[in-house]
Amino acid sequence: MSAGVSLKHRVIMFLLELFVFFACFRECLSSPLDHVKGYMLTDRRADAFVPEITPSASPQPFLPLLAPSPLSPFTNSSVPKLSGLCILNFTAAQSLMSMTSIDCWAAFAPLLANVICCPQLHATLVILVGQSSKDTGVLALNRTLANPCLSDIEKVLEGQGAGENLKQICSIHPSNLTEASCPVKDVDEFESTVNSSELLASCEKIDPVKECCDQVCQGAISEAAIRLALKASDPLNMDVPHVLPEHSTRVNDCKTVVLRWLASKLDPYRAKEVLRGLTNCNVNKVCPLVFPNMRHVANSCWNGINNQTACCDAMDSYVSHLQKQTLITNLQALDCATSLGLKLQKYNITRNVYSQCHISLKDFSLQG
Repeated sequence: MSAGVSLKHRVIMFLLELFVFFACFRECLSSPLDHVKGYMLTDRRADAFVPEITPSASPQPFLPLLAPSPLSPFTNSSVPKLSGLCILNFTAAQSLMSMTSIDCWAAFAPLLANVICCPQLHATLVILVGQSSKDTGVLALNRTLANPCLSDIEKVLEGQGAGENLKQICSIHPSNLTEASCPVKDVDEFESTVNSSELLASCEKIDPVKECCDQVCQGAISEAAIRLALKASDPLNMDVPHVLPEHSTRVNDCKTVVLRWLASKLDPYRAKEVLRGLTNCNVNKVCPLVFPNMRHVANSCWNGINNQTACCDAMDSYVSHLQKQTLITNLQALDCATSLGLKLQKYNITRNVYSQCHISLKDFSLQG
């Protein structure tokens, strides 16, 4: 893109490149069997919407990088003063908490929220409660404990360098630690209600690429969640799992309970891999960017684009604004480019402004 960027933006870009450098360095040191390789877009031409696929494997979506341990020396670590009321075992999940604090490093948390930080934070909450159920026998905290526990989690993460406003960035509330509207939280009742052996077999190990297409684990989770949700309406009728909408609030709350149960059956690292794999499928389904009013683009690009310079300047400015919102994956960028294209068509802009203004998928995210 031809538009200049501010000094602040340059600094952010430099730090982000440093972050990605360390992440890539970590990936180079890892076994190739440990991580799934995603594709990257490298061509900035008009036809750059077609991703470059690695020739040695089936097409695979861009997977958000996991926390790069080499960044640890850049974070400040301090001992927080905790409430003393929380029953969650932070010591047993020390490695998980450290990874989360790095994924949500204060300098990058707002930019990495959608792709890395928030998925990791949500997974951490699920795993902490799930692991605690092995001692408590329940898959949720009561509302009295939820507040101090969430506060303690924040303090632990902040003490290791995470951002101070993660609750706002990731929309986290004390209810994220409770059962919310799900009628089942007792482990014994859970296992007597759902087909727990089938659920575990479907989800204990997932292929992060195939799962997004086949939805084997996601289907098992949905079925289990619906069965739990039905306990609130008709505890005697458990043979009609299609009664409730799959995405009702109660079913969604029960899905969280199901994920906690899974986390209790897996070690924290394996649980994190499964949860992040499932989240990746959902992350790539929609464009997370907010499109502001684009009337100035329409005014500059209408009528057959008589003034291409003015049109491209307007497009550069608009896409630059989108770019600064958050880091997105390549698949999300494709959705965002499509959405923006549809909006342009509504303003009767039918020429290929992406081609004429040399805008590619990479321009929709800071990773470009």
